Amino acid sequence: MILKDIVIRRIFDSRSEETLEVGVSDIYGKWFWGQVPSGKSRGTNEAAVVSFEKAKSIFARQVRKKLINTDFDSLKDLDIYLISLDGTRTKERLGGNLMLGLSLAFARAISAERNHEVWQMLNRNFFGGVTSKVRPRIFSNLINGGAHAANGLDIQEYMVVVKPGPRYSASIARLVKLYKELGVVLGRRVGGGVVPLGDEAGYAVRFRNNLEPLLLLEGLIRKFRLSRDFLLGLDVAATNFHRKNSYFWERRNIAPRKLIDIYAAYARRIKLLYSFEDPFAEDDFYGFGALKHRFGRGLVVGDDLTTTNPFSIQRAVDDDLINAVIIKPNQIGTITETCQAIKIAHGHGIKTIISHRSGETNDDFIIHLAKAAGAFGVKIGAPARERMSKFNALIRLWDK
Repeated sequence: MILKDIVIRRIFDSRSEETLEVGVSDIYGKWFWGQVPSGKSRGTNEAAVVSFEKAKSIFARQVRKKLINTDFDSLKDLDIYLISLDGTRTKERLGGNLMLGLSLAFARAISAERNHEVWQMLNRNFFGGVTSKVRPRIFSNLINGGAHAANGLDIQEYMVVVKPGPRYSASIARLVKLYKELGVVLGRRVGGGVVPLGDEAGYAVRFRNNLEPLLLLEGLIRKFRLSRDFLLGLDVAATNFHRKNSYFWERRNIAPRKLIDIYAAYARRIKLLYSFEDPFAEDDFYGFGALKHRFGRGLVVGDDLTTTNPFSIQRAVDDDLINAVIIKPNQIGTITETCQAIKIAHGHGIKTIISHRSGETNDDFIIHLAKAAGAFGVKIGAPARERMSKFNALIRLWDK
């Protein structure tokens, strides 16, 4: 496919911060776009993010002329060219967000040229053309804490994990009902005023401690008789409160072994608690491994630990640290490398959860990626605001 023109422009994410949108046009003048979300909580080894002004300069000086009127046979060809043009481990020369924007826009363009949906193109080019019957679970963040909200909670996300029924539309309707009822309950707590929201549209009121939101969510799930299909998950994002060899948990320093005991106590008390994402700092391999062996019934999920990097995922597998992994395309910088990371995880029986970022746009690419790869889950955020585009994409791609 020949790219006739390319543009980049500034848009704003759900936190009203600038982010990138990249457009490419084909020989017929039709335009295709890719929006690259930002992230507030970022792993050390993620691909570099450049500001819009820097991206504009890099694009003008190093990228545009090299890509326009060049014929790329596949998305992989484009991505490999971008990787070689950058030449750094963490995409420092071009910026991972600029590279991903180009990769996303081209993915849509070449899919349209071949009369495919984006997920079909990805499935055929990266996953052998075998369509999985898996209907991904929804990981939806209903209560925000940590870096996403100024409410004193150490844990970053309190999620409901929805096992979908025959139709996503019905499952999402039940999730929306739960979300709204939670808002009513928390509205009473704040005296009938407006309930504050965090970065991912989850509620961001103050709680007495880190356990209280789990108790509240489990109570509501049982009240509405949803416990057969609704479980609970945590994105702890523990790197954010890691202090040298300890963790600053509920206003005091505790050792990693103590934090393991706390998680185990949570799991004993909260029977619906199913997953722990980033329960320890990204370099605390001992903590991950110890929790995985102690928490037998659910998921120990890597994110900052693995950063959608094929080599980091392989290391986590070799050291027996996780049984599930977060996949975020802008952690690595191209769709090709993202799919490589998914294939490594699946090859070792590691469940993949295709994820949004804390700052989000209306782009629904991650839902296409989840369908193409047969992912175990999709992590979207609360069923509100711009994230509804992803919920709607679930309905469109599966409820036919």
